[in-house]
Amino acid sequence: MASTTTTQRTVVFVDGVRTPFGKAGPKGIYAETRADDLVVKTIRELLRRNPQLDPARIDEVAIAATTQTGDQGLTIGRTSAILAGLPETVPGFAIDRMCAGAMTAVTTTASGIGFGQYDVVVAGGVEHMGRHPMGQGADPNPRFLADKLVDPSALVMGNTAENLHDRFPGITKARTDAYAVASQNKYDAAKKAGYLADTLVPVATRSTTGWGLATEDEPPRPGTTLEDLAMLKTPFRPAGRITAGNAAGLNDGATACILAGEDTARELGLQIGMRMVGFAFQGVDPAVMGIGPVPATEKVLARTGLTIDDIGLFEINEAFAVQVLAFLEHFGIDDADPRVNQWGGAIACGHPLASSGVRLMTQLSRQFAQHPEVRYGLTTMCIGLGMGGTVIWENPNFEGDK
Repeated sequence: MASTTTTQRTVVFVDGVRTPFGKAGPKGIYAETRADDLVVKTIRELLRRNPQLDPARIDEVAIAATTQTGDQGLTIGRTSAILAGLPETVPGFAIDRMCAGAMTAVTTTASGIGFGQYDVVVAGGVEHMGRHPMGQGADPNPRFLADKLVDPSALVMGNTAENLHDRFPGITKARTDAYAVASQNKYDAAKKAGYLADTLVPVATRSTTGWGLATEDEPPRPGTTLEDLAMLKTPFRPAGRITAGNAAGLNDGATACILAGEDTARELGLQIGMRMVGFAFQGVDPAVMGIGPVPATEKVLARTGLTIDDIGLFEINEAFAVQVLAFLEHFGIDDADPRVNQWGGAIACGHPLASSGVRLMTQLSRQFAQHPEVRYGLTTMCIGLGMGGTVIWENPNFEGDK
């Protein structure tokens, strides 16, 4: 039998976009908009922005959704590809890793690129939490609790965040509220500077009052103060620390990106937003799922031979402020370190579960273009049922060696 060899290829993030994020529920901007149509908007926008990419060159469309039913079901990667007008030869699939769905869509297809089996892919995620609340229709096996495989609090994300506060007594409610105010302020500053507009695709919306156009995120609360947050209820525990103000809300939205082999990107004249260096996922105690980014980051740093000091930009998903602060505290990073979430985070803009990983990546790639002095950045997030995921990226604009 003849032997075959495969040389690992460099995977690049070409471009990414997202819809504006909306508030879940009957009054949200996407109350009457289908989840798959949100995905279609992002795919079509990627093709519009990258006209040199022949759609027939796309080898795969991987779209994540946490609740895969209704307009988020039926193998949404394939259905959204058809709906977006891609050639029938372009395959697609659906994927689920809860909050890290889009992140996993990226790492899974990137692995195929690295192995030489894909040249160009589209990866992303969607969550319409207004139509499909987290856990809708789920039937957790009773053995999880009967056999004491997990603590009962592990099945409610807000309870796991309260548990994380217990593990880190130095992370007080006042500290998380201060972080939340900073997230709102950084987001507002980035929006006013025009940094976010380039990442968004407008979406036509329909409601009982007629047609509209979503051009901005709906969740942000500019002008939020510590006094405002101090008055909010703690729904998960009496006299607790988690509130609607220091956690991401329930949101609707979609994201998508183009990944390619660097050789293919250069062949087709596609931009190179950033290069993938490595990634890792790691399981943790589900009762403190928010700690997941810590071991996932340690794992990928060890694999790549880098240290936390090599990372010049951090995009950390803000499911809960305590989760971000636990990460920063573990690695000895100050709460207000300017390298962290420069444009704010999910506490401000929202967190439509499976879509958020590509939001982090899209923003990091834009920040790389602004910071040629930075060589490495990372995107990381905690994941329900006790996991964390981290991807390290390299800045193609790095000028440190010049």
